[in-house]
Amino acid sequence: MTTSTDVEPQASPPRARGDRIFAGLSRGAGIAILVALAAVFIFLAIEGIPGINKPASNYRPLDSFVPYVGRLLFGTIFAGLIALVIAVPFALGIALFISHYAPKALAVPVAYVVDLLAAVPSVVFGLWGARVLGPYLVTGHKWLEDHLGFIPFFKGPASVTGKTVLTAGVVLAIMILPIITAITREIFKQAPRLNEEAALALGATRWEMIRLSVFPYARSGMVSAIMLGLGRALGETMAVAMVISASPVYTLNMISNTNPSTIASNIASSFAEATPDKLAVLIATGLVLFVFTFAVNFAARAVVARSERKFQR
Repeated sequence: MTTSTDVEPQASPPRARGDRIFAGLSRGAGIAILVALAAVFIFLAIEGIPGINKPASNYRPLDSFVPYVGRLLFGTIFAGLIALVIAVPFALGIALFISHYAPKALAVPVAYVVDLLAAVPSVVFGLWGARVLGPYLVTGHKWLEDHLGFIPFFKGPASVTGKTVLTAGVVLAIMILPIITAITREIFKQAPRLNEEAALALGATRWEMIRLSVFPYARSGMVSAIMLGLGRALGETMAVAMVISASPVYTLNMISNTNPSTIASNIASSFAEATPDKLAVLIATGLVLFVFTFAVNFAARAVVARSERKFQR
């Protein structure tokens, strides 16, 4: 008679070769990304830190690095926030329409068209924004000045060319729309079907079902999608450089000819004619953008992790 202590533990089955290969490739890809990020940071630090203490002529119209990069960082954040305010409601609405409202015959082509927007080069968006959208929005800028001029954002005087930071924000919003839409659409589709059916069976309307069953499940993914869209907006170069004539200034006026510049567009427009000292200054501003973007993504991951912990309780 054998006892429980006499039973030999069964060895775990060997991992299939495909699993080992996939695990190795995944691990290698993750390490490669970290190495690439570290290499970029090291390059920016080595080449950019000397640009912090260059002669004052390299920071014109300012005289030192901190005021110079501060105005550029303000413009970067300002344009990115405008893009988010415009893009996020449309992106979430389109994602919900595709995942929960539209019939499949309509949802598939709509999703395909939205995804195609991500393949359009930024220079095409820039040309369209400068040649078509900007002049088209001139009337809208004038209306905003006449009716909402008491708000600092629309104080005016309204631009007669349409090349404003508001126009740039609209262009950036269209550029980040497919990123946010695609991610949130897939997350909405993964919401537990049983929870949705239970909410409907209890008498909830479709919107109440989405608000109580889909949004809590998808909250962390929505934050991640929005942060990815913000990262695209913060790093955009040519579209912003082609749409606005910018200068390093602090201003909340979105419809005037005086527009704040962004770090990326300033690098793109100044790189070709930069002296070695000026090039070091531009790389230093790129280092600031890199660190700021990393900090934003780190904060977003912290928010996502906290949201996931609350949802699991």
